[in-house]
Amino acid sequence: MKLTILGCYSATPQIHTNPTAQVLEIKNHHFLIDCGEGTQVELRRNKVKFSRIKHIFISHLHGDHCFGLAGLISTFRLLTRETDLHIYAPKGLKEVITLQMKLSDSWTNYQLIFHELSSDVSELIYEDDKVEVYTIPLDHRIYTNGFLFKEKLGDRKLDMNAVLNADVDVAYFRKLKQGADVPDNNGTLVKNESVTLDPKPPKSYAFCSDTAYNEAIVPIIKDVDVLYHESTFIEKNEALAKPTKHSTAKQAATIAKKANVGQLILGHYSTRYDDLNEFKTEAETIFSNVELAKDGKTFEF
Repeated sequence: MKLTILGCYSATPQIHTNPTAQVLEIKNHHFLIDCGEGTQVELRRNKVKFSRIKHIFISHLHGDHCFGLAGLISTFRLLTRETDLHIYAPKGLKEVITLQMKLSDSWTNYQLIFHELSSDVSELIYEDDKVEVYTIPLDHRIYTNGFLFKEKLGDRKLDMNAVLNADVDVAYFRKLKQGADVPDNNGTLVKNESVTLDPKPPKSYAFCSDTAYNEAIVPIIKDVDVLYHESTFIEKNEALAKPTKHSTAKQAATIAKKANVGQLILGHYSTRYDDLNEFKTEAETIFSNVELAKDGKTFEF
């Protein structure tokens, strides 16, 4: 898995900061997560091919998480895109985008497919043979979801020395990868575990942006490899976090610890802070493995 941070600041964009957007590369997918203003410029800057983006996940309808979407959809049209584009977002975004296209007479020349979200419980919203995506209901001022991306267990690996010694025909290699026992060239059954190795453990990534401290998400994100959790404020400004339904770095770290995640990435910083190391220092008093998101930064898991 590879995560590219396109923007990780809250509220208004500034000269050197961008609102929330990121790209998760997982099992040959390029998932765009949130699409704040300026996202398509940051996609260009970070050399992410527009054609690779086939699924976009929008957490909620505040502008710093979705105002870049109309422009990106329009650019796809200008580039004569033909591939379907799936958008998973709260109910209402379809109406906004459709009205924009109607009033500007800018209907897409590709199929735009909205998957409208309204459930208050975690649900499976995307699945193929390699990946599953679930919603993570969050506690914000409007209806908001995070997203949990989970790799499926891959095929078993062939132990080629063992396979050759067992005299298994190449025609059975696929079945071996799928976990089946197969006959050798003499008709004797070869046990799968004797000629194959376990696949790599599947990885998982949880994106939680714009939420008050909410322990209800802990069972959903339990044991994920990497958690991105908003940390708009540090503890000295907790009084600002409560009415705006945001989190502090310390609260994000507490969620990470309770959920036993592998790594915590902090983001969605208020632009009031000049030194982001304050976030990391505060979080590390609760949870040890903390990284800071930064526009243009990549993480490989």
